[in-house]
Amino acid sequence: MTSATLESRLDALPALLSSPKLLTGRGYGNEVNFHIFDYPPEREPDIQLALPKVVAAVEAQGVQVAVVDLYQTLLGMLEKRGYLEKTLALEAQRGPEALRTALRPLLSPDKVADAVTAESSGAQLVLLTRVGAAYPLLRSHSLLNNLQERLTTVPLVMFFPGRYDGQELRLFGLLKDDNYYRAFRLLPSTGAAS
Repeated sequence: MTSATLESRLDALPALLSSPKLLTGRGYGNEVNFHIFDYPPEREPDIQLALPKVVAAVEAQGVQVAVVDLYQTLLGMLEKRGYLEKTLALEAQRGPEALRTALRPLLSPDKVADAVTAESSGAQLVLLTRVGAAYPLLRSHSLLNNLQERLTTVPLVMFFPGRYDGQELRLFGLLKDDNYYRAFRLLPSTGAAS
C-alpha cells in the first residue's frame, strides 16, 4: 500500500465512522457490526498520530467514541492484580515462552473482552488499537470472538497492523491467525497490496 493510499483511507475515516449506516449496523443483516482497518505494520506510528484527529472529527459529529489501547488494557489488567512487576521479572528470568504460559489464565480472551467492554461502556463506537503490541499474549481472532457476545449493539473497528482479506487475519503481514470471517474490511486499499 502506498503512503498516499493510507493517507486517503485515513482521510475518509471520520465521515465513515460517523455515518448512520455504520453506527446503527444498517445493511449488515444479522452480522456483527465489527470492522477491520488493516494497514502495513511499519505504518503503526502514522496510525497512532492520525487517530486523535480522526476521533476528534468523529466526536465533533456528536458520536461518543471509546478508543481502547489493547496493550495498555493488558498492562492495566496485570497492574490491577499486582502482577506487572512479577511479570517483568519472570520474563527476564525464564523468557517469553514462560511468560506467555504464566499469563494465559490472567489474560484469557474472555477476561480481556470483559475489560474492553468495561472501558468502552457508554460509547457509540469502539476503536481498538495497538493490537500488534499485544501479540503474542493475545490473538486477534480470539478477542473478536469473545467481544461479539458482549458488544452486540455497538460497532467496533479494530486497527490491525497486517492484512485482512475478509476471512484471514495476518498480523504483521506474516503471522496467520485463525480465520475470522464475521468482520467487514473497512476501506479496502485501492493501490498496491499492503
